[in-house]
Amino acid sequence: MNVRPLHDRVLVKRIEEKEVVKGGIIIPDTAKEKPMEGEVIAVGPGKIMEDGKRAAMDVKAGDRILFGKYSGTEIKIDDQDYVIMREEEILAVFGK
Repeated sequence: MNVRPLHDRVLVKRIEEKEVVKGGIIIPDTAKEKPMEGEVIAVGPGKIMEDGKRAAMDVKAGDRILFGKYSGTEIKIDDQDYVIMREEEILAVFGK
């Protein structure tokens, strides 16, 4: 895969939550909520400010992040689902 996001956009792969069945009830995939945690796959060069300088990105490839439920745009590349979003839609970066 050779994808490079533009400006302040970030390409994210969702991290699937481990399925925990409580009380023996199995929830079908269609009823599950999409995870709001992901791994940054690729990062754009940064947003161009009014003075013409480029703002540095706070996230980098490999970071685990938390993002909003309806953030970004879902895309499919090589039969793999990704989300592309602006850096400002990222809520938190998990520490290592």
